[in-house]
Amino acid sequence: MKKVLIFLILLFPIKVYSLSASSYVVMDFDSGRVLDGKNINDKKLIASTTKIMTAIIAIENADINKTVEISKEVLKSYGSGIYVEVGERITLRELLYGLMLRSGNDAALEIANYVSGSMDNFVKLMNEKVKELNMNNTLFINSSGLEDQKGNGNMSSAYDMAKLMRYALNNDTFREIDSTKKIIVKTNYKTYEWHNKNKLLTQYKYTIGGKTGYTKKAKRTLVSAAKKDDKTLIIVTLNDPNDFNDHMSLYESIFPKYNLVKILDKDNFKINGYDNTVYIKNDYNILLTDKEEERIKTEYQINDNGSNIFGNVNILLNNKIIDSIPIYKKEIIIEEKKNNWFKKLIDLLVFWD
Repeated sequence: MKKVLIFLILLFPIKVYSLSASSYVVMDFDSGRVLDGKNINDKKLIASTTKIMTAIIAIENADINKTVEISKEVLKSYGSGIYVEVGERITLRELLYGLMLRSGNDAALEIANYVSGSMDNFVKLMNEKVKELNMNNTLFINSSGLEDQKGNGNMSSAYDMAKLMRYALNNDTFREIDSTKKIIVKTNYKTYEWHNKNKLLTQYKYTIGGKTGYTKKAKRTLVSAAKKDDKTLIIVTLNDPNDFNDHMSLYESIFPKYNLVKILDKDNFKINGYDNTVYIKNDYNILLTDKEEERIKTEYQINDNGSNIFGNVNILLNNKIIDSIPIYKKEIIIEEKKNNWFKKLIDLLVFWD
């Protein structure tokens, strides 16, 4: 029997898909939970996936509908570009399309100078956001992702870049730009037609965004996001020569394994003894397998010390905390409103006296 089995295996080998990435991560967008990965915290050069951070910094720190006049600084740009010229007038929003769709290094340079006045100032904003998002293995030195003459470049990890993409996707403007397949832009000099370099937007129908990257030293880098049946995944691959196929393969293997489960409902959130006095800001959804659904639970950690944060809801899987959601205390302002109304009435009577 064993000989027959060995013969069948040799005759009809089982194809096992092997990822090419030196590091990768698959993240649940809703909860931020890591579902799969390898070397997820390894620090690596990230090339033009940098531009996810560049875009979100610009969106959060400037009016993107303002017009930018291209400066002589653009002449320092090299590598991939949208090929804007000195004196050309283009909106910051349009530069962001050039940044994300065509990976324009000239756009990255102009955006940094327009938003912050210099690359150094812009990099400070980038690294402040790094700290805010607890991207512990990340450091930015420029807005494009290119390495300098010494070979130094922007460093991050697959996990950190997934965290960044998760944050960015919560911004409607970023999401709109990042998901665009093609756009036509007219300036005072010329008309551009830009097609998104992220082939997943056309090759994999569930894709909602992402960013490509490549330098000789970093190799191919790719961040992407896809949504299927209300389930949203983020995938990051670093140093991956087969990145587009790897992303599609991961999506097709991970999506069927998980169900989207609502653990907390912000509209019906209650704690015994504290009805109508506490709340959470958002629903809490998480991707779980059938078996995991049986082992997920919540526990309340109350810490009523007089501050606005009343405590936490701990999410436990297999009796281990995997997430903690802040509980907030509602402000009681009814009595204050009554007092203000009464004071206004007294003031009015005094006025007419």
